[in-house]
Amino acid sequence: MSPVTNTVHSSASTAFGKASADNRAALVGYLPAGFPTVKAAIEAARAMAAAGADVIEIGLPYSDPVMDGPVIAEAVHRALTAEAVAATGVPVLVMTYWNPVDRYGVHAFARDLALAGGAGLITPDLSPEEAAPWLEASDERGLDRVFLAAPSSTDQRLATITRSCRGFVYAASLMGITGTREAVGGQAEDLVQRIRPHTDLPVAVGLGVSNGAQAAQVAAFADGVIVGSAFVRRLLDAADAAGTAGTAAGTDAVAELAAELSGALRRARS
Repeated sequence: MSPVTNTVHSSASTAFGKASADNRAALVGYLPAGFPTVKAAIEAARAMAAAGADVIEIGLPYSDPVMDGPVIAEAVHRALTAEAVAATGVPVLVMTYWNPVDRYGVHAFARDLALAGGAGLITPDLSPEEAAPWLEASDERGLDRVFLAAPSSTDQRLATITRSCRGFVYAASLMGITGTREAVGGQAEDLVQRIRPHTDLPVAVGLGVSNGAQAAQVAAFADGVIVGSAFVRRLLDAADAAGTAGTAAGTDAVAELAAELSGALRRARS
């Protein structure tokens, strides 16, 4: 990250609060950094925000993406700062594995992320027990920190995870890697209900949501819906169809999906 200006970052909790006030679940949209190009990635993320995404999640590359499925792993290969996307006013969270942050320097990463306007981090491979440096650095910079809860997590484990979160809690709807699926994991609702007694933070469900019907299903029991691979697939399909000329088509396809999902979330509780 090489921030140029000191951008004031907005928090994910604020975005979730606005969605709740509108009687709907929040939409969290994921895109990998720099795909298919840095410029195109920025345009796609901005289009996603304009079409209704409440929070943007930007994935940073890592050589051993232990959680990423084939769609995201194929696309994550270039770097993108949060600054250009944060200018939309939508909170931007960086999703990254811990090794790049550790190598960058935890306090330096937190400083530069905050200066770039980033809202915080989602760290899928960092356990709360090993997160002391990040907890300290994020406190200093007022950054959100999002840890993942899995269906296999015990109640004691959920208590530990939620105590360390700020912004929202990420509930993985199923065990396994990321990717679109025909149906949302049946364990998702049970996991959300098990998380509730341990925190007042919003709970967002991710892994497997790919269309408006599934988003509406999740909105019935969760505070937010996280969609990643379905957005990435739109970009990949456009690139496969038209090469570099597919950039504009990919941006349009991302915006179309964001509008579909956002509309479904607005209708789900009407």
